[in-house]
Amino acid sequence: MQVQFREFDPFDLWIWLKFTTVPSELEKQYIEEVFNSWFFLGKLGGFNAENLQVQETGLEVSYMDYDIEVAENSLSALMHNMADFEYQGVWARSWFDLGTSDAIAIDVLINALNQFSKDYVTIERLTIGGENPDWPIPQNRRSEMIVEN
Repeated sequence: MQVQFREFDPFDLWIWLKFTTVPSELEKQYIEEVFNSWFFLGKLGGFNAENLQVQETGLEVSYMDYDIEVAENSLSALMHNMADFEYQGVWARSWFDLGTSDAIAIDVLINALNQFSKDYVTIERLTIGGENPDWPIPQNRRSEMIVEN
């Protein structure tokens, strides 16, 4: 799976997927479930790089002391909105407002989609940000997304 970054605005972000073939209805369900799960974790503050106590401890986490005060005192890192997926041939896209979630969210998504592409539905390319010239985004799209969600 090729990963490409274009213009990146975390409050107005389009994520594009290009499949090798037109996805079936079941394959669409699978991909949407990946994104819904990712977004739900983000909505709950799961992508907060300020509180990565286990990661920062290293490999030996047996009997580690988890400091709940560190967790409680870190700034919230919440995703705000997600639109429904749209499909056009071998392309799919969705709009996100990543809110204050940290960039680790993008790494987690890329890792998950890379494995998903190997095991379930082949994704030729993941494009984060920007716009496809052959599938333009309406200029008022962001305000529509916020109202819908």
